Amino acid sequence: MIHDRISENYHILKTFAKNAPQEPGVYLWRDNENRIIYIGKARALRNRLESYFSSSKKDVKTAALLHRAMSIETIIVSNEYEALLLENTLIKQHSPKYNINLKDGKTYPVVRITTGDFPRVFRTRHIVKDGSLYFGPFPNVQAVDKTLFLIEKLFPLRKCKTLKKRENPCMYYHIKRCQSPCCSKITPNDYEIQVERVRKLLAGETSELIAEFNTKMKDAAEALKFEEAASFRNAIVSIESLSENNSVADMDPEDRDYIAWAAEGIFTTFSVLAMREGRMTGRELFNTRSAAEEHESLETFIAAYYTAYHAPDRPPPPRIYLGLGIGDQGIGKKSLMEPSLLGRYFIEQFGFAPEFISREGLEKRHIAALSMAHQNAQEELKRRLRERGAGPALDELARVLRLKTRPVHIEGFDISQLDGKHPVASLVLFKNGAPDRKNYRHFKLRTVVGKVDDFASMREVVRRRYSRLIREGNELPDLVLIDGGLGQVNAAKGVLDELGIECDVAGLAKRDEEIWLPNKVAPIKLSRDSEALKVLQFVRDETHRFATSLNQRLRSKDLYFQTLESIDGIGPKRAAAIMKTYGNLENIAAAIAEEIAENCGITLAASATVKATARLALEEKDATIRKFAAKKTDTATLVDEAFAAEDEPKYD
Repeated sequence: MIHDRISENYHILKTFAKNAPQEPGVYLWRDNENRIIYIGKARALRNRLESYFSSSKKDVKTAALLHRAMSIETIIVSNEYEALLLENTLIKQHSPKYNINLKDGKTYPVVRITTGDFPRVFRTRHIVKDGSLYFGPFPNVQAVDKTLFLIEKLFPLRKCKTLKKRENPCMYYHIKRCQSPCCSKITPNDYEIQVERVRKLLAGETSELIAEFNTKMKDAAEALKFEEAASFRNAIVSIESLSENNSVADMDPEDRDYIAWAAEGIFTTFSVLAMREGRMTGRELFNTRSAAEEHESLETFIAAYYTAYHAPDRPPPPRIYLGLGIGDQGIGKKSLMEPSLLGRYFIEQFGFAPEFISREGLEKRHIAALSMAHQNAQEELKRRLRERGAGPALDELARVLRLKTRPVHIEGFDISQLDGKHPVASLVLFKNGAPDRKNYRHFKLRTVVGKVDDFASMREVVRRRYSRLIREGNELPDLVLIDGGLGQVNAAKGVLDELGIECDVAGLAKRDEEIWLPNKVAPIKLSRDSEALKVLQFVRDETHRFATSLNQRLRSKDLYFQTLESIDGIGPKRAAAIMKTYGNLENIAAAIAEEIAENCGITLAASATVKATARLALEEKDATIRKFAAKKTDTATLVDEAFAAEDEPKYD
């Protein structure tokens, strides 16, 4: 019985590892009493966690960990550096049983700027509260030394621990590593200017410094002082290499929380990152179900999270940073001096009201922390929805459309063309609400070339698809979804009836997201928050994307031929021969003119013109891409990359 329980839990942990995010972060193993027994970091969480299950022969430590572990938790951060710092903080906080590193009481080094006249700059592992400034922490000594070496070159401050008046400067002055305040070689005001520059460099405020060095580099180059110009150039490169955001440790002693969330329909996940004494001390995730407006859900969550009952363990900090847009929804302002709903709540519960700050106008480190909190909330929400599955959404879809059965197998169609040219259709297949991309298909339409007839196009592609499935004895769909209105739906339904296929058909029109059923005079309109509608939108958007991608490729080939045919003496046949030989304009532009003439049977003069025309066409194309690149959103870029592999044409 115990063996069965261990085996089942092993499978659960392995499944969690397989579905873990691929971002950098920290992972925590917990036992059956929810105690943290091991904390680790990873550049890619999924890869690291899967490595625990990748071999049948485990070392003693890994075997013991898997035997005792009951669950795994992940915390996503921005980069491996932050993962290292957070791992260090959490290990010192929780002292997990199976962590043997980092338990020696040491901490990562920081850079200290002392107080008083002529301050020093050096690295240390000890924080002394005497007014000194601290920057870091740095994950390794090499990073500290690199920073200090750059400071010594750019702003040579004193090295001696005790400032004593001297008659003659020491060696550091002569090698330009100190400005010798002990011999009055620099005034206190000038020295303070250098210290302020060091402070800005360590704080990441480098834009003014880089601009200043750029000016000096140009002046030195114009004066033919190339070695001096090179030194400024190297300094700029070094400064830029030190600029690294850090959201898990920032040496700001003020306690604060960062709250962000992710929502999908009625499901919301809140993420809270706690910063105490300049370090992230933990992350908490909370899953809720609510039909309320976003700002109302947040109000309810904040009141539930900060309660007097939990006050000994979870007192509210002086400042609470909130995710996008909430500051404009009436929850909190820059100051809660004026009474508000939450302000009154905190005053009654704790005797003071924390300051709620929205994302607008924040420093980069606060924005980075909120982004990290939001990413963690999104990942938890995805896991939650994945575990829940698409079953409830498919049940809702079957109910509202009165389908014959739950639509486990959905196939979607879309037509794409431009003035009757290159008419193509796409087929996408969904199983249990998820795309089955290996079974996506393209169709080059045969009966509608040169004319625009969406109804005829839909009839052709539906007939070709399901005649083949019947002929081969393959599985038929539960629901066919058409990207279009009533006309396209009736066209598809008519073909299915002719083939004797009894499956449901529906159409989703883009304008008002109306759902059309065959032979119905009025559409069905669902709430924009409906999970059933979201399933249909996902299928519809995939069919449109997949059809459009092929149509654009076919049109781009036309552009290649038009470019070549515009050259005197190059007609359609010669253009086709050139394209057959070289494939694209890039290869033509890179080829030698004599080679083009020999391979394609044209004169040397014509081949030189072909090469020059191809090069000019590519330059125009690149200019157009640069012009519109700024308008392409990050989301669109991610979609392009994610689906690039699946977009390779597969024809039926």
